[in-house]
Order: sequence, then C-alpha cells, then structure tokens
Amino acid sequence: MEGGVLPVTDVSAFRECFSLAWKNPYVLRLAFSAGIGGLLFGYDTGVISGALLYIRDDFKSVDRETVLQESIVSTAVAGAIIGAAIGGWISDRFGRRFSLMFADFLFFVGAVIMASAPNPGLLILGRVFVGLGVGMASMTAPLYISEASPPKVRGALVSTNGFLVTGGLFLSYLLNLAFTKAPGTWRWMLGVAALPALLQFILMWFLPESPRWLYRKGREEEAISILRQIFPANAVEMEIQALKESVDSEVKEEGSSNKINFTKILKTRTVRRALVAGVGLQIFQQFVGINTVMYYSPTIVQLAGFASNQTALLLSLIIAALNTLGSIVSIYFVDKTGRKKLLLLSLTGLIVSLALLAATFHESTAESPQVSRQDTAHFSGLTCPDFQSTSASWDCMTCLKVYSTSCGFCASQTDKLKPGACLISNTTVKNMCQGEHRLWYTRGCPSRYGWVALIGLGLYVISFSPGMGSVTWIVNSEIYPLRFRGVCGGIAATANWISNLIVSQSFLSLTQAIGTAWTFLIFGVVSVVGVFFVLVCVPETKGLPIEEVEKMLDRRALHIRFWRKGSDDTKK
Repeated sequence: MEGGVLPVTDVSAFRECFSLAWKNPYVLRLAFSAGIGGLLFGYDTGVISGALLYIRDDFKSVDRETVLQESIVSTAVAGAIIGAAIGGWISDRFGRRFSLMFADFLFFVGAVIMASAPNPGLLILGRVFVGLGVGMASMTAPLYISEASPPKVRGALVSTNGFLVTGGLFLSYLLNLAFTKAPGTWRWMLGVAALPALLQFILMWFLPESPRWLYRKGREEEAISILRQIFPANAVEMEIQALKESVDSEVKEEGSSNKINFTKILKTRTVRRALVAGVGLQIFQQFVGINTVMYYSPTIVQLAGFASNQTALLLSLIIAALNTLGSIVSIYFVDKTGRKKLLLLSLTGLIVSLALLAATFHESTAESPQVSRQDTAHFSGLTCPDFQSTSASWDCMTCLKVYSTSCGFCASQTDKLKPGACLISNTTVKNMCQGEHRLWYTRGCPSRYGWVALIGLGLYVISFSPGMGSVTWIVNSEIYPLRFRGVCGGIAATANWISNLIVSQSFLSLTQAIGTAWTFLIFGVVSVVGVFFVLVCVPETKGLPIEEVEKMLDRRALHIRFWRKGSDDTKK
C-alpha cells in the first residue's frame, strides 16, 4: 500500500459497513443524512435531460434555439461554480452542517421557481438558485462524511454520497418517465426536487457539526463528545491525540488555528501537491464527458436512432440504473482495492467505451437514410424549405442540420432505413407523420447500430461510476490539511463545475459542428491523458487516517508504482 502506514486488511469495507450498521448506526445516520446532498446533486443533473424534451414542446423559442437549451442546462452549472467557490469559505467559517442546510434552502427556492416558471427567463433564474445549492452541497457533503468517518470505512462511507448521487440520477429518470403523461410534465419533474431538500434540512437540524471542524474552532469538548460516538473505545483516544497534534502544528506554524493564509496554500508543498491531484481529478472527471452523457442521454439515445421521447427516457433510465450499480461496486472495492487502481480501471473502461461510441456514431452517420423527393412530395406544402430550394441529394442528417428552418425526418412506412421525407418540424407535421405509422426524427436518424450505441453508453457509465465518479470525490475529501480543507475543497469543486460548464455548454454545438463521433473521440483522448495523470500525480490514501495523509503527501514526489505493496514509498 502506498504510504506504507497501515497494513492491508482482508476484511472488506463493505462488510465493515454492515457491521457498523449494527454496532454504531449513528455513523451511518450521519453519512446518509449528509449524503442527501448527493441525491440533490444527482437528481438535478439527471432531471433536466428529460424535462428539456418537454420544455422544448412548451416553449417554442427553446425548441428553435440551441443556445437557449444549453443555457437552461448550463446556468445551473454556472450557479454551482459560485456555490462551490463560496461553499468552501462558508463551511470553514460557519461549519459543514450550516453549509449543507443553506444549500438545502437555496435548492428548495430554486425548485419552486422552476415549477412555476411562466417563461424561459424565470426557468433559468430557478436553475441558478438550484445550481448555487448543488455547488455548495457537492463539496460539503463528502467533506462532512469524511470528517465523521473511521479510517477503515471512510472510503465506503464517502462512497455512499456517490451512491446517492447516482441514486438521484436514477430517481430523476424514473420520475421523468412517470410524469410523461401528467399535465405540466416538466413542472412536476423539476418541482418535486424541493422534497429531498426539505427532508435533508430537517435531518441536519438534529445532527451535530463535524467533530474536526469543532476541534479546530476551539470547541474541544463538543468535538470529543461526538468522536466518542463515532469511534470504538479502543481507537477514540488515538484519534483525539492525532487531531490535537494536527491542530497544535497549525497553531505553531500559523500563529492562529483560525487563520487561513491564502499565500500559504501555494507555498506549502503538501497543499500544492494535494491541489494538483484534487483539482486535476475534478477537471478530468468532467472532460471525459460524463455530464454530457447524463444531461443529454435522452438526446444521445435519439441520436442513436430511437425516435420517441418515451423510448429515449426509458432507455436512459436503464443507463442511470447502471450508474447506480457502479457506485455500489465502488462502496465494495474502494477500501479493499484502493483509490488509484479503481481510477485506472475506470479510465481504461472509458477509453474502450468511447472508442466504441465514436465508431458506432460514425457508421450511423455514414449510412444515414436518403431523403426521397417523391416521399416528401406526399406531404403537400410541408416540405422543408431548404430542401425544396435545392437540387442536391440529401440524407437524414443533412435534413436535421438545417439552420435556417427547423426540419424533421419522417421515416419510410416499410423500413425506417429506406428513403423518407424531409419536412417542416412542428407538432402538426409530427402528428401527420406518426398518423401514417411512421417514425418522426428531429435529433437523430434511423440507424441499424442504435443498440450498439446503447451498449457503448452502458459500458461507459458502468466504467465511470465506481472510479472517476466516486473516487474523485473521496480523494478530494481526504487529501487536504485540516486548516485548508474547506477552502481547497471549494477550489477543487469550483474547478469541477467550471469544467462541467465548458463541456455542457459546448456539447450540442460541438456535435453539430464536427459530429457526435468526433466529439466522443475527443473525450476518449482526454481519458488517455487522464491515465498518465493518475499514474503520476494521484496518491493512494486507502486506510490512512486523515491526519496521516498530510504526512504522506509531504514526503512523496511521484506515485507511479501503485501496484507495489509495502513501504517502498517511505524510502523516497
């Protein structure tokens, strides 16, 4: 094990967690209550992908303008950037518990505004409020859980936050599907998010503050009382002593345990190395393309050739279920296999799945059905104007990429892969096309490779979730010194959300400009670079007490030999 401090245990953290549930349910109560912040994070990420399909039907301006669609998605991410940036300061100044409760308040207000929005402008405003809450919760929830967890099961307990993130995603797709027939479809999808925010606010009201934050603020008696509820009797004194030494070291170095010197963040080798690893992982987590898959998965499913909104949502629900399954894998293996191995296995799976997706979409585009002038003329007066004014040969993809007018492809009655009609895209024309038992496409074209694309998406999600999905947040909750933990966690989370904004804001435009296949290929290249980054820059923190991680970072340079056991690292 890298760091060479604790021996590797044969007992998996997964079984330890079940044992903990019987011996000390208090710790699990803390973890799952704080983890509802992850549920909010996941629900918001997933719900907008399905709601956007129906928002486009209600607001024609959104349907016509890709920029508005991307703005509805991305303004929440912009809010999350601000929420993560100020969340680090708030959690250090007022406490992890207060930060989570404030995030719940913001999320609740945002959900109410979105559900009642009469126009895209107010909808975007509600998304900003939700984003602020999600940004704060995304960095505070794993931090709170990490600081209240015994070392042997810390990774598994922080993984419960990741599990609830993926659970929130799954729940969002499930409710998206459930509300497809309800009046005001997308309003229900977005408004119901207020309920888990309210639930967490109530639960956190009755839970204590992080014991490490309390100790650092000079409230030793409160901190020790909570630590005695978390740790077994034979370990609590050792934990208290380690925490005391850490805080005493801060006081000696800084002159005040409450003072945060931002210049010191960059000058201190330990903090600098931790930030490189933590911020780097957050950036790679987004630039391998995960949130484009989750935000736009129904759209990607339609790009793969599945026409109806309901089918797209159902298949996206399956993708979300695989994501949740992957997070359960993380809970089982993260404290047994280690953070670094999971990251590398995850990136390897991403490279394979993205290569498969790129090849699939390339072939789908190359074999796009032709547009038949005879079939198009069958719908008198409804021909796409751009097609009517040209003598060039068109295929389905050309029809859907028209910029001056919104056009759709009405597939052949006999075989969806045969030539079809290129028509004006509106509800009337859509109903006429479907009335003749044809499939109507506006975001993707009929393809014989649709199921291959779904397999690629499934492999992508099941590869991402246990490694790059969960472990990124686990590592960021462990590697920063106590005095800088909130600020550095905020910096890393802000980097995550800025990267998220860049990718989500550009994804649809990128697919229109260079095609879906090349877009996935770019994500694959980023994943290859990510492998080398993890090998060189990311330490193994499995089983280490939080205070020991700082010492390990201080004496380490490169971290390439992750497969070596023992204490080799201590000789560097």
